[in-house]
Amino acid sequence: MTRKTAGPPEAELRQWEDTAVEFARLAGAEIVASIGRTLSVRYKTGPGQGDELLFRDPVSEVDQRVESLIRTRLAEQHPDHGIIGEEMADHPSAPDSPVWAIDPVDGTTNFVNGLPLFAASIGVLHRGRPVAGAVWCSTSHALRSGVYHACDGGPLSFDGAVIEVGPNPAVRRRLAGEPRVDAGTVLPWETRKTGSAAIECAFVAAGLLEVARFERPNVWDVAGGLCLVTAAGGTAFVLCDKERGWERFAGFGDDPRGWRGQLVIGPEEAVIRRKDAIPSG
Repeated sequence: MTRKTAGPPEAELRQWEDTAVEFARLAGAEIVASIGRTLSVRYKTGPGQGDELLFRDPVSEVDQRVESLIRTRLAEQHPDHGIIGEEMADHPSAPDSPVWAIDPVDGTTNFVNGLPLFAASIGVLHRGRPVAGAVWCSTSHALRSGVYHACDGGPLSFDGAVIEVGPNPAVRRRLAGEPRVDAGTVLPWETRKTGSAAIECAFVAAGLLEVARFERPNVWDVAGGLCLVTAAGGTAFVLCDKERGWERFAGFGDDPRGWRGQLVIGPEEAVIRRKDAIPSG
């Protein structure tokens, strides 16, 4: 498979992929080691912050520890690279150097409640475009935890082995990852809400979900997973605004942390069908 767009050399991309896999495995090991312990948890939204009844956006001690460990290792290996993480302040990059988007635990609400659907996502951006990624998942197509990974122009792999997972043609109604379905919308898929955007990206890439939609993900939620989807032959469309409508996703722009956009990912035919079913306005 050859790269479709000009970018970093193949050897550099593979090195970034290998490093992303290293970090994803580190995160996974820390997550697994914490299972069964009583963790400290705080909430970004709760009483006194405009929401007196509902606590939202939990952050566990594992989120913070994992991101700190990855930042330390990345600073040692690539001090000129930038870092955008969910839990800590950005580390700026040198001109034209890549930026790493880190989500130490994606699906923290599931994690702190003991529901075994969560992930750790590592994405590498070059000029705002995802070019390498690794996602550790608590479960997978192989019914075990492991790391899905890819780089620009390369194949989709799981724990170092190239995978080509296709749907069973006898299955007539596939699954779609959906945050919600608008009243009156009829879809050709059974819908599922996993609570982890990174897992849904990985599952789309692996063929477990045909398509997935995200309403307003952060860059760290999907940067790693978008590489997986592309490597598996899929695509992504983003809703830009009312005037421009839907466009093929090309990157996170000059301000990845501030980026927000409704995304649909999967095989192109399914993506077009899903986005066209979303009411305008």
